[in-house]
Amino acid sequence: MEIQIKIQQLREELNQHNHNYYVLDHPTISDFEFDSKLKQLQDLELQHPEFFDENSPTQRVGGAITKNFQTVVHENRMYSLDNSYSKEDLQDWETKIQKVLGNVPLQYTCELKYDGASISITYQDGKLLKAVTRGDGFQGDDVTNNIKTIRSIPLQLQGDYPSKFDIRGEIILPLEGFEKMNQELIEIGEQPFSNPRNTASGSLKLQDSAEVAKRPLDCLLYFITGNNLPFQTQYSGLEAARNWGFKVPSQSKLAANLDEVFEFINYWDVHRHDLPYETDGVVIKVDDFNLQNELGYTAKSPRWAIAYKFKSEQVTTILNSISYQVGRTGAITPVANLEPVQLAGTIVKRASLHNADQIEKLDIRVGDTVFVEKGGEIIPKIIGVSQRGNQAAPTKYITHCPECNSELTRKEGEAQHYCPNYYGCPPQIIGRIQHYISRKAMDIEGLGGETVSLLYENGLVKDYSDLYELTVDQVIPLERMAQKSADNLVNGIEKSKEVPFERVLFALGIRYVGETVAKKLAKHYKSIISLSQASLMDLILVDEIGDRIAQSVIEFFENQDNIKIIERLQSFGVQFEIIEKFNPNATDKLVGKTFVVSGVFELFSRDDLKKSIEDNGGKVGSSISAKTDYVVAGDNMGPAKLEKANQLGILIISEQDFVEMIKG
Repeated sequence: MEIQIKIQQLREELNQHNHNYYVLDHPTISDFEFDSKLKQLQDLELQHPEFFDENSPTQRVGGAITKNFQTVVHENRMYSLDNSYSKEDLQDWETKIQKVLGNVPLQYTCELKYDGASISITYQDGKLLKAVTRGDGFQGDDVTNNIKTIRSIPLQLQGDYPSKFDIRGEIILPLEGFEKMNQELIEIGEQPFSNPRNTASGSLKLQDSAEVAKRPLDCLLYFITGNNLPFQTQYSGLEAARNWGFKVPSQSKLAANLDEVFEFINYWDVHRHDLPYETDGVVIKVDDFNLQNELGYTAKSPRWAIAYKFKSEQVTTILNSISYQVGRTGAITPVANLEPVQLAGTIVKRASLHNADQIEKLDIRVGDTVFVEKGGEIIPKIIGVSQRGNQAAPTKYITHCPECNSELTRKEGEAQHYCPNYYGCPPQIIGRIQHYISRKAMDIEGLGGETVSLLYENGLVKDYSDLYELTVDQVIPLERMAQKSADNLVNGIEKSKEVPFERVLFALGIRYVGETVAKKLAKHYKSIISLSQASLMDLILVDEIGDRIAQSVIEFFENQDNIKIIERLQSFGVQFEIIEKFNPNATDKLVGKTFVVSGVFELFSRDDLKKSIEDNGGKVGSSISAKTDYVVAGDNMGPAKLEKANQLGILIISEQDFVEMIKG
């Protein structure tokens, strides 16, 4: 018992010293003293393995090997943020949200937008349970072993914390540590890393956590999500997280209005260069959680938050040539090949020229010195000509496909040129298969974009249905393919037969049918047969499906090649209908009724209430309209929604009324 107490005391003491050094930047003992205590703990744990604890400070040195990172579904989706680039954009955003809320007084939490790799960390009973990358927002990779090596992330919390919650943040690589890593690489003749953000992101996927432990990664936390949280605002959530032991940046500020938000932006647009890590903007959030709930989400982003991006860095370089890429839909994208130049922390060699109109508008010619910037700090683009080169004639856009020589087409009103050879142009065929296997679609493990190209070039696949006939013997001869890789590839294809219908529909690559549209169509039609038989008018009547999407779906199913491919996929066992999960409590009592949920509830969480509506055959609307039948109102219902419901004569019911409705 004495040994166990000693081990526990050492763990608590070392955790506190870690917090003092890496979070508070205020060490209270020397490195030598810390290392001595850590060695003492390691020895005791080695002698007494019965007292092993996976969250002990000794586990931060890593050593666990992860060959395949497990995919984990986020309990609460990780949304992306809408971007703004001017103060007018922010004023427009505020006007939109005030229309929903009814001009209530608003406070905003302003935070710096950190340029790193997003992470969601789950804590249970004060201990780090798991850490998952953002992935596609719905699911990510379990990188718990690697995250535990980052010393600013607490393994054990302090104070009064909820029993379970997720905390989100960014894994970053401070500039000093990045420069030191690169200097060491240069000294041994190795290629230096391109930028801190990509290096941080890549570090999370290293298989050996001991290697991750050697990298000076840090973690800045900024958002808590979960049930029964002990605070009602974003800003008080940041303060609580700080008290529990998390590294929450001190730069965050509570703003009483947009003028104070603009002051925060103006200050950090200048002073961001003094920070020890990269930041590319400011995130503005409505502070009050009740108001956040009222505003809700679009398909991609929260309506209650927006990112303001600082003005992009701009450089000049020489345009050496223009090449043309063919996408999976046949769209032609002109690409500028540049004299390599450093821009916003990366070496840029290529930039998008968008389309023929853009080239003509900017009058860009090979040999020109051009201005290049990163659009939204992500994709390099040419924004103008700095100095004319020696090319006298304007650039002539190509008239034929660079891959199959088909004459290009351009529909009236569209900016893009297209190669019409949909079923014979190699990049289109390869692109469609690459889309089919991609993470948000079929997510076929063991099969990447380069391998798809090899399979096509070697005559093994001509469309994505051919994947299901591949054998290990066929793929082993491919370049960089060994027995294990071949086994993984074939097994990954087999496992993709379990992927649900909505993702299969997205994987088919129907033009304009993205992730969100695929989910709506799958949910509405339930099967590929029903969808394929839908008329143009049927499709247009589906919520949020317009003429363009509907016409594209009709054209896809009118093509006999597509029908044959779908029939083959069905014969292989790919999921082409929604498998309804049996719910013993489900009824059809609310069929034909549309509900809007507003406020805070006692008997349900908002998500549970919405699920209950859908389980009983009802539909949940995002906003009140003439089509709304009922508003289920809780505490703090938004005044704008209340006013609109009254104007339209829509019945407002309580959650108790709702319970009686589904009981009766």
